[in-house]
Amino acid sequence: MSNPKKKVAAIQMASGSNVSANLLETRRLAEAAAKQGAELIVLPENFAFMGRSCRDANALRESAGDGPLQSFLSQLASRLGIWVVGGTIPLEAEHAAKWRAACTVYDERGRQVARYDKQHLFDVNLVESDEQFVESESIEPGSQVVVIDSPVGRLGISVCYDLRFPELYRAMVDRGVEVIALPAAFTAITGRAHWETLVRARAIENLCYVMAAAQGGFHVASRETHGHSMIVDPWGTKLALRERGNGCVLAEIDPDFQHTTRRNFPCLDHRRLHCR
Repeated sequence: MSNPKKKVAAIQMASGSNVSANLLETRRLAEAAAKQGAELIVLPENFAFMGRSCRDANALRESAGDGPLQSFLSQLASRLGIWVVGGTIPLEAEHAAKWRAACTVYDERGRQVARYDKQHLFDVNLVESDEQFVESESIEPGSQVVVIDSPVGRLGISVCYDLRFPELYRAMVDRGVEVIALPAAFTAITGRAHWETLVRARAIENLCYVMAAAQGGFHVASRETHGHSMIVDPWGTKLALRERGNGCVLAEIDPDFQHTTRRNFPCLDHRRLHCR
């Protein structure tokens, strides 16, 4: 019996430091995606707030299960009747001066069904743009691999810099992943160099769909993000792409295509090494 296709959306934004304005824009874009038939949407990393520095978000951190940003995401999902992969929001960490970059997932009734805390932290110097990022000064990393059942298949959650660590996705494969959600805020420089290559590589090597929802534009403190939100199929084909500016990209998840691809090209069954 044929499995029905499911429409999904990746939301692209250029978030700033005004939380209310960011949430209004998030709602507008989510409504547009839902009207076009999306059953699941992925928001970008830091959708609700991008300040002058990473540490600024600590002022917004919430207790797990309680706070305005979590309430917003829950109500958005229930009002639209869709699943929402909630980008990242700052949740409490063990260290009082740090926070967890948490991606919370809500079902169509607004119930939180999963939470993934970003594991790999962006501590780099970008000489070309004279930018320095030290996320570990402000963010406490997570340690759990998250793959859950969803309307679009076995859904794995990752965030931005995680994209550079293929062992995380191999661990997802061992948990049956079929579709990967990737909220992100790649810099303009690293995005131009590596974003598309990495997104398509994760899709190809794991024979998964990848929904990559990015920040794309200019932010406070002259920060620029790459954008190019995209949805990629298990063969590495870009099904939908938005290069710049706010908006959403939509595509269909086709379980039959994925299962046929994995059956005819069974590279996952040929693995000799496994992540644990």
